[in-house]
Amino acid sequence: MRPSERPVKGEDERMASPAGPSSLLDGKVSRLIMRLAIPSIIGLSMNALQQFVNAIFVGTLSAQAIAAVSITLPIVLLLTSVGQGIGIGTASFVSRNLGAGNSIEASRGASLALALATPIGVALTVALLLSLRDVLALLGASPTIMPAALDYASLLLFGHTLMLLNMVNGFIVRAEGNTRYSMWTMITSFTLNALLDPILIFSLDLGVRGAALATLLSQIAATSLYAVYFVKRRGIVRVRPSYITLRGDRVKQIAAIGAPATITGILSAVSFVLLNRAAAPFGDNSIAAVGIASRLLTIGTLPIMGLCIGSQAVLGFSWGAQDFARVQKAAKFMLSIAVGFSASFSAVVVIFARPMVRLLSDSEDVAEIAVSTCIMFHLFFGLFGVQYVVITMLQSFAKARLSAVVSFARQGYLFVPAILLLPDIWGFNGLLISQAAAELVAGLLAVFVILRQFGDLKGRFPSRSTSGEG
Repeated sequence: MRPSERPVKGEDERMASPAGPSSLLDGKVSRLIMRLAIPSIIGLSMNALQQFVNAIFVGTLSAQAIAAVSITLPIVLLLTSVGQGIGIGTASFVSRNLGAGNSIEASRGASLALALATPIGVALTVALLLSLRDVLALLGASPTIMPAALDYASLLLFGHTLMLLNMVNGFIVRAEGNTRYSMWTMITSFTLNALLDPILIFSLDLGVRGAALATLLSQIAATSLYAVYFVKRRGIVRVRPSYITLRGDRVKQIAAIGAPATITGILSAVSFVLLNRAAAPFGDNSIAAVGIASRLLTIGTLPIMGLCIGSQAVLGFSWGAQDFARVQKAAKFMLSIAVGFSASFSAVVVIFARPMVRLLSDSEDVAEIAVSTCIMFHLFFGLFGVQYVVITMLQSFAKARLSAVVSFARQGYLFVPAILLLPDIWGFNGLLISQAAAELVAGLLAVFVILRQFGDLKGRFPSRSTSGEG
């Protein structure tokens, strides 16, 4: 440790004592994971509902207004993926160092991540604002939609840095095992957004700008709550300006784990665009059918993502503490829950595709196409649980390269070539096969990787040695 980075006298003792993180090595693994995962699932659902509520209120204004909000979705996904990347990289760094008993290093990594998030957020905001009209035109904004889209996106972008900070804050708090605080922060933000939407949109007659302003104010509220968390020292991690040192090894560790997560988020946005473009030649009904199937697919992924994000603290902490038997127990329990849910969700959609489609569309023509689309999209969704558990394990173990291989499979190097080639060969059926085949092969790859990881963990039980890159 550099002299300038040495903690003040007594700081180590004060920072090693909080009970929250230490409990990550205590008690039954299954009970601990559910205690951490349930608030994470609820919080993640609140985050998704925030966008949904905006769409509901804006949808009552005009077709142009709802189109303006919809057209900005890829921008939101892009910005969110950056926050997820920084947050996941930081959470892995924090939980592993806490598990190793190095709370000072965990705090330095957290402080550095938040310090880096601010200029990254500002740079992205400025870059997008300067080219916003061109970006929206590229995304398909027509002359009638453009004014509302500019109003909504420009105001939303002003809050991006706060959104980025809130995402990183949330990952830090969850990494030390305090998923409940993160949950209540997101619930508070969602509730405030829902209350402000009708006031700003209708009562103050701000239209789509009101929806964006409601989101901005809810982000300010979330930032304030996280500030209180760190100022009041509710957890073991300390965020301080004096801890911010731009050391290459810390940046590399955070970026190595976070970059694949960011790229995966970007690939997710790209895959939606490619699906819609592939469906376009087959008519509006086909586009609507793909949209319905994709929405159901997204709903199915949220609980699994929430489970894994909440459980990451247990995996990372146990890995840092070199308690590999506990790591394996946690991973196997996560796997049983994730696969059980994804397989059940897959079965429900395949069996009840028609009534579920009817809830989302009253068009018989759309329903006929959407039923087969939903079945094909969810045919191998049971393997998604394996994929996300494997990705979370590898991120927790700091195995960046292997994490990237698994992360990029489903919506990257397996899906993109398929969606670009197969529709030209087999028409709309080629589109359906592209999604199903990518899910199947990515799932089988994840099964192979997780079996190898379990074998590696079992081999570590006697020696309790540290890991290398996988």
